[in-house]
Amino acid sequence: MRDDDFPEPEHRNRGRRRFDDDEPSFLRRGRPAGPAPTDPDDEPDPTTDEVWSSWDDAVHGPQPHPAWLVTELAAKDTDLGVLKTGKEADVHLVRRAVPGTDRSCLLAAKRYRDPRHRLFHRDAGYLEGRRVRRSREMRAMTGRTAFGRQMIAGQWAAAEFAALGRLWEIGERYGTVTVPYPVQLRGTELMLEFLGDPDAGLAAPRLAELRPAPAELRELWAQLVDALVVLARAGYAHGDLSPYNLLVHAGRLALIDLPQVVDVVANPQGRDFLARDVRIVATWFVARGLPPGLADPAVLTDLLCREAGLR
Repeated sequence: MRDDDFPEPEHRNRGRRRFDDDEPSFLRRGRPAGPAPTDPDDEPDPTTDEVWSSWDDAVHGPQPHPAWLVTELAAKDTDLGVLKTGKEADVHLVRRAVPGTDRSCLLAAKRYRDPRHRLFHRDAGYLEGRRVRRSREMRAMTGRTAFGRQMIAGQWAAAEFAALGRLWEIGERYGTVTVPYPVQLRGTELMLEFLGDPDAGLAAPRLAELRPAPAELRELWAQLVDALVVLARAGYAHGDLSPYNLLVHAGRLALIDLPQVVDVVANPQGRDFLARDVRIVATWFVARGLPPGLADPAVLTDLLCREAGLR
């Protein structure tokens, strides 16, 4: 893969100031202005927990859409329960199906909680380098008012959706990074590809849950290094990388949980975020038996900083 084949990060266009609400074109088209709209037809059927598919009024992921994805407007979404709980959001398993047909797919619906119950306890550092045009919104975000917390949630959802879309397209082209396909964004709810066993409805295991054999451990480390190089070239640090937000699905390491993704050039702490991501995962791999010489945090951090254009 040649450097000139790799998509150029948008923030390196120095002739134009970047704002967080300057989004890729696939995000601008049809984006809801605020939280997911409420509609009587969206209320669950008390006997089935079904609602009409929200595909029609959501922002869609990159095209072409995968063949497995159900996009028919006649589809219904059925909530099958909680896959994961977190400090800021819960992830639900959702089946989207067209009644009377065999068209169906499983999705992971990441739903940020009501702003009164979110714990954006570490967001100050992540939000450095992110800007919005309206000073009132910046003041609200800085002061962590109720409106400001809602704005932060919207930024985190939009940032994750945009990063996943870009990384998914890069992965499709080069095969060097795996992320769940970002199906849609609706307010502060993200619908993502479900990675796991669709028949059993079991999510792919987290890396932290596994004890890989030596050969598999080396292969997973090589995949992780490739993925981190891709992120750095795209101008990103994961920002919260650990064995708990890496899945192993069909032999591939998949990055998940990117709401706090960091623009390493715009954020003055960009290098620190890269270094922390590397240190945490390298420590885990070495503790599982990877030779320390293959997982030197300082060497990998320097490589990523060069790939990101940091000096």
